[in-house]
Amino acid sequence: MESSPRKKINFDNTEIAFRNKTNGELNQAYWLFKIISSNFLTQVGPPITNFLLNVGFPIKGAIKATIFKQFCGGETIEECEKTIEQLSLGHVGTILDYSVEGEDEEEVFDFTCEEIIRTINRADGDPRVPITVFKITGIGRFALLEKLDAKQELTAIETEEYARVKARCEKICQAAFDKKVPVMIDAEDSWVQDTIDELALDMIIKFNKEGLIVYNTYQMYRHDKLADLKADYLIAKETGFILGVKMVRGAYMEKERKRALEMGYASPIQPDKEATDRDYDESLRFCIKHLDQIAIVCGTHNEESSRLLTELIDQNNIAHNHPHIYFAQLLGMSDNLSFNLSDAGYNVAKYVPYGPIKAVMPYLFRRAQENTSVAGQTGRELGLISKEKARRRL
Repeated sequence: MESSPRKKINFDNTEIAFRNKTNGELNQAYWLFKIISSNFLTQVGPPITNFLLNVGFPIKGAIKATIFKQFCGGETIEECEKTIEQLSLGHVGTILDYSVEGEDEEEVFDFTCEEIIRTINRADGDPRVPITVFKITGIGRFALLEKLDAKQELTAIETEEYARVKARCEKICQAAFDKKVPVMIDAEDSWVQDTIDELALDMIIKFNKEGLIVYNTYQMYRHDKLADLKADYLIAKETGFILGVKMVRGAYMEKERKRALEMGYASPIQPDKEATDRDYDESLRFCIKHLDQIAIVCGTHNEESSRLLTELIDQNNIAHNHPHIYFAQLLGMSDNLSFNLSDAGYNVAKYVPYGPIKAVMPYLFRRAQENTSVAGQTGRELGLISKEKARRRL
């Protein structure tokens, strides 16, 4: 049981949210979100930045000191140590996320597999790094997964290639099992997700019988994912394993709708935000109801859903630090959620992406665009930073 009394959560407490930021860091975050709030810069920035990086223009230092510093831990695991320590001062854990994507070569997939295992080894025995994560497209070719999802017959060479993808996935999950370090498998585009779900469920069935090791990710902006969650729970109950559930709203909405329209199939995305919110909150209620069989990572920047989960925990007299419940946000965003939740005794961890600057740029561009496209996100960040600047009289 938890030792501390239950605290009322206040997501507007900027003193707690920014306690570990210096005045200089706070001012830098303010100007960065000011720049991100310009839709024009967010749209024209990626092609210009990619061009400058590709021609060798010396802008890496500027990127590393600004947007990279805000949203990433470093270029290597070692460079993330400062972030791990800083987050731990606020009792927030680190999820090391090797964020290199869009590669196609087998040697890169092998390297990525070993790098993910290095994050597991780094987490071993360190409560400050409670969970790890990886993407299947980091260890296997996207077009191959796409072909599998479309139920197209593989060539003999492709069959061997997919066997290597599965072997890498199993190697990572085996390392997590051996070290007793939980690992999350991220969700991706809907047209490769069935294959990822099958792989993830195989890993969960194999490695979660003795305890919680593997999580799959459910994107609730898809109208079929609440049903999938409930179906997977029934398999868990029948087979006798812990279902690891990372719950998110989703990250690829515009791309999903555009592809469905162009290719003439029904969009897998919910008709509106209200439907997404409804299914997300219903999934939280479902997971709490079945906490003996389900472990949840509530990955959200949404204050209402975060508050709902805290209320469900209290209504059901569940310890704030129950090992089957984690809150998670991205580094550099929603510190008002992360640090106020941890201050109230909940398990909280931040995604801390890392990798070579050029390779991590797609991730950084998505974060910038996400902050402008998610209703009010940039304004919320700026408002909270401004409030803390005023409190500090900066």
